[in-house]
Amino acid sequence: MKLILKDKKHLGKLITFCGLDGCGKTTMIGMLKKYLKEHNIIPVLTKQPTDAIRSSEIFRTYMDNPDHTSFDYRALSLSAAGDRIQHTDKYIVPLLESGNIVISDRYFYSCIANLKARGYMEDCWIYEIASHIQKPDLSFFLDVDVDMALKRVRSRENEKNKYVDVDLQHRLREQYLLIAKETGGTVISSNKEPDECFKEIMLHTERILMQYV
Repeated sequence: MKLILKDKKHLGKLITFCGLDGCGKTTMIGMLKKYLKEHNIIPVLTKQPTDAIRSSEIFRTYMDNPDHTSFDYRALSLSAAGDRIQHTDKYIVPLLESGNIVISDRYFYSCIANLKARGYMEDCWIYEIASHIQKPDLSFFLDVDVDMALKRVRSRENEKNKYVDVDLQHRLREQYLLIAKETGGTVISSNKEPDECFKEIMLHTERILMQYV
């Protein structure tokens, strides 16, 4: 099935960032926030899935350890997809209607990438849900080598011993690149220095800001 998100016009702009853990999302979002503030634009930062899902037992089980026998990943994916619908419709869209620039750390694309990377290739329901999700004005996919992403994750004091399924990370990277190609997303290599990476993000952002102002 073809991935089609809901295309609606609002006063505001939605910018999303997706990619592997360690791809540089937090750094790039922080730099973009600073850049926008310097141009007298105060963006609203948000994250998907929300803490309601992130703190749940099923989510933590899948993210933090290799034993997944207690839960079905499809069940987790359905819960996360529902959380994203609620968050998009009741939080993001009203902000866009009010003319805000919203920056989201991860978006519905991550839900699809994770589902397919885990082998659920025939689950058509995810595409039906996608048709009810607001399409971003600009979607960045930060692409990084898995080894470098893992090195960055391990450099964080609170995550140096975190369980990471390396094979899954390779499949996730492939899925993100496929989704970016299918949806017209912007792939940015984040193997390079942050300033170099941000120059590309800034150029793409300036194009939609011209429409915003």
